[in-house]
Amino acid sequence: MSLAESGESTGEASLASLLDGADCSVGTPPASDTDVVEALCRGGWPRHLTMGVAQAQALCRAYLSEIARVDIGRLDGARHRPEPVMRLMESLSRNTATAAAASTLAGDIAGDAAPSRDTVSDYIESLKRVYVVEDLPAWSVHLRSRARLRRSPKRHLVDPSLAVAVLGAGPERLWRDPGFLGQAFESLVVRDLRVYADANEASVHQYRDSNGHELDAVVQRFDGRWLAVEVKLGPGDRIDEVARSLNAACEQIDFDRVGPPAKRLVITPSGYGYERPDGVTVVPVTSLGP
Repeated sequence: MSLAESGESTGEASLASLLDGADCSVGTPPASDTDVVEALCRGGWPRHLTMGVAQAQALCRAYLSEIARVDIGRLDGARHRPEPVMRLMESLSRNTATAAAASTLAGDIAGDAAPSRDTVSDYIESLKRVYVVEDLPAWSVHLRSRARLRRSPKRHLVDPSLAVAVLGAGPERLWRDPGFLGQAFESLVVRDLRVYADANEASVHQYRDSNGHELDAVVQRFDGRWLAVEVKLGPGDRIDEVARSLNAACEQIDFDRVGPPAKRLVITPSGYGYERPDGVTVVPVTSLGP
């Protein structure tokens, strides 16, 4: 379930209206940053909505353990050891919202017998088939610069609660690790954008080029309209920096081929939604809806 479906987002800023280019002006939603982090740790699983975070995370760990022990072997019809699968899920969790290659993951989980890159790739494909891993593909777009598109997908688990649970990272630990918390929050936003995009005949991608410009998410509707998205967790005084990065990435894209974005969004955990004079729209994830 997305935050809108679980009642933790007001849904005032609909993705449909943003794709149509409508102005965004929403008041401060009741959910705080602390509420968002707890929702991230608990996850969008319907059964978890009435649970405390610790109990919900214990169920997430038990679920992943059962997948590693039983489901992968049942799916592939081959014998396997669950320990490397669990180590791979831990590595995927540490690398959530990054473009970590299979070779990087293989090196990260190396134990007494390091798995090969091909073995890791096979495990990742199996985890996709049981709906644990849902990578975010690269956006295919024409550039106006000589930069090259980076084609590697970004790593995401289907729900960020799985990533933080397998690492034993509850809210208190996440607050002490702002770097990883930012990655987990980006994964939460991607999860919700995918849900809202499905309701609008749209798809979600990410953009990176060889000049270092990137967009955390690109939402593109069937008719070609698209949104450029950057995700920001942290002090509000850094919105200017994020907005400059967002605009710089958009300037690399050939609007003659794809058209300008309907909106340039910076998505935050809380606060109010508003239009900036530089053409960037700030909207809290706790106001987003389909």
